[in-house]
Amino acid sequence: MSAAESTLKDANDSGLAAKNPAKRSRALLIVALVFVLAGLAWFLLWFFVFSTRESTDNAYVGGNQVALSSQVPGTVIAILTDDTQHVTAGQVLVKLDPTDADVRLRQTSSALAQAVRQVRQQNDSVNEADATVAAREVDLRKAEADLKRHLPLVAAQAESPEIVQHMRDSVAQAQAALNAAKAQAQSARAAVEGTDVANNPAVMQARANFRASWIAAQRNTIVAPVSGYVAQRSVQLGASISPGQQLMTIVPLHDLWIDANFKENQLRHIRIGQPVKITTDLYGGSVEYHGKVIGLGAGTGSVFSLLPAQNATGNWIKVVQRVPVRIALNNDELDKHPLRVGLSTDVTVDISNDQGPALASAPAQPPAETSVYDHVAAQADTEAEKIIRANLGE
Repeated sequence: MSAAESTLKDANDSGLAAKNPAKRSRALLIVALVFVLAGLAWFLLWFFVFSTRESTDNAYVGGNQVALSSQVPGTVIAILTDDTQHVTAGQVLVKLDPTDADVRLRQTSSALAQAVRQVRQQNDSVNEADATVAAREVDLRKAEADLKRHLPLVAAQAESPEIVQHMRDSVAQAQAALNAAKAQAQSARAAVEGTDVANNPAVMQARANFRASWIAAQRNTIVAPVSGYVAQRSVQLGASISPGQQLMTIVPLHDLWIDANFKENQLRHIRIGQPVKITTDLYGGSVEYHGKVIGLGAGTGSVFSLLPAQNATGNWIKVVQRVPVRIALNNDELDKHPLRVGLSTDVTVDISNDQGPALASAPAQPPAETSVYDHVAAQADTEAEKIIRANLGE
C-alpha cells in the first residue's frame, strides 16, 4: 500500500469514528425520550383513568329466586305452567284436590249458621225470662193485696186465721217464684248481654272456624306470588305434597342486581352511590349496562362459607380475600337486553368521588313484596257475613 493510500484510509477511519459517537448519542437520547414519553403517558393514563376506577371480572348477575310451595297438604290434580314460561302475580299455577277442604268448609258453614240461630234463640229466651219475671211480679202483688184485705177481717174475727196463713204462704211462694224467675232471667241474659248476634262469642268462634276452613279451601289453588319466569319445576300430577314442600321456583328477571367480588385492597375508595358500568359475556362489549353501588357485604365470602377457614394454624398462607359489592341495575336496560341469574359480568366502578358512605345508614325498601294473598282474608270475612245475615231472620 502506498503512503498516499494509507493516509487516505486513516482519514476515513478517523471520520467514521467521529460520526459514530454522535449517532449513538442521538439514538440513546431518542430511546430515552421514548421511555420518558411512555412513562409520562402511562402516568397520565393512570392518574386520569385507572386511578379513578376499580374493575373486576369476578361479578355475577343476582336475583330473587322465589320458591313456590303449598300452604296446605293435598294431591296435585293440575299443573298450569312449566319451566321457562312467564307467569304473572296471582296467576294459578297448581291445583290440589279440593274434596276434603270442601267438606270441612260445609261443616264450618253449617256450624256458623247454627251458632247464629242459637244466639237468636238465647235472645228470645231472655225476652221470655223477662216476661216470666213480670208475670211473677203480678202474682206477688196480687197475693200481697189479698193478704192485706183479709188481715182486718182476722182482727175482727170475721176471717179464719188458717185462711190468712194460707195467704201469707201464697205471698212467700209468689216471692220465691219471682226470685227464681229473676235468677233465670239473669242467667239467660249473661249469655247474650253486651253484644249483638254477630259479635257474640259463640258466633265469633264459629266464624273463626269458618274463616280458617274457607282460607284452607282457597289455598288448594296455588298462585304465583310474583311475576317472573318458572324454573326448577319438580311437582308432578298425582303427587301428594305437604306444606312447605318446594314445587317450583319463580325468578323475576325484571329486577336484578350484580354481586361484584372485589379484592380487599380494591375497597379503599368504593362508596355507596358510585356509578358503575357493566358488560356481560352474553352480549359482549356492544351492550353496556349502567348501575350504582347500593351496598357492601358485611364480610368476606370465606367467613360465610359452610366451613369457615381457620387461620390460627401453624401452616398458614395469606390469601387475598374478596368482599361482595351489591350493584343495582337499570330496569329499562334490562327490559331491552334481558339477563339471567348467574351470568358472568365485567364491572367497572367510578371511584373519582369517594366522599359517600361506605355503609348503609338507613333501612332500604324491601327487596320484594307481594299482595296476592291480601284479598283472601277479606273474602273469607265477606262470606262469613253473608251466612250471618242469612240466619239473622231480619
